[in-house]
Amino acid sequence: MFSGIIECTGEVVAVRRRRSGAELSVRSSLRGLALGESIAISGACMTVTRRQGKTFSVDVSQESLRRTTLGDLSTGASVNLERSLRLGDRLSGHLVFGHVDAVGRVQSIRPEGDSALYSFSIPAAMAPFLVEKGSIAVDGVSLTVFDCRARSFTVAVIPHTAAVTTLGIRKPGDRVNLESDMLARYVERAVREYLPRAIRDSSALASRPASGQPRRRAGADS
Repeated sequence: MFSGIIECTGEVVAVRRRRSGAELSVRSSLRGLALGESIAISGACMTVTRRQGKTFSVDVSQESLRRTTLGDLSTGASVNLERSLRLGDRLSGHLVFGHVDAVGRVQSIRPEGDSALYSFSIPAAMAPFLVEKGSIAVDGVSLTVFDCRARSFTVAVIPHTAAVTTLGIRKPGDRVNLESDMLARYVERAVREYLPRAIRDSSALASRPASGQPRRRAGADS
């Protein structure tokens, strides 16, 4: 589990394609990474399988290559890095699982004061999980959502965030990993089957005559 607060960016130094997926090697300033440790690479949770000096490697499955932007990476690319949370750590962002929901695209970047407004396109299926002033992880960065629409949303990126994450080098058309707030997903799953039944029940109640009142015949005068 992560918080969406990026610790540093890393540089992809090797991508080795395999039948089962790919091995991705990243050079970074992170210290003390342990084999088997979880690490979020641009928002996608991976497991450290090798390490040597400043470089660590992860195995990326075919599913992850299909469902995230990790399959787009090549040597020299920059990625956001965050190690998993420990009990007692400050939760400065929001709870991020590293399970990418969808890949979106940067629609536009517009300056506003010292910050910038980034608009992203999303698949229609992701729209129900976005709420005004709710949270989302974009390439692993915890951000606050506004101007939620059926196929897009907007966030404000402050200069510090642009400087210490890959958002600062993004441009319109770039693909990004998106993860909606897990709380929204659990709520949607919990009410998915209940709501239609509740709506039917409330409609049936509304059609009944009030207690003690005779049912009117069709066509009777009001």
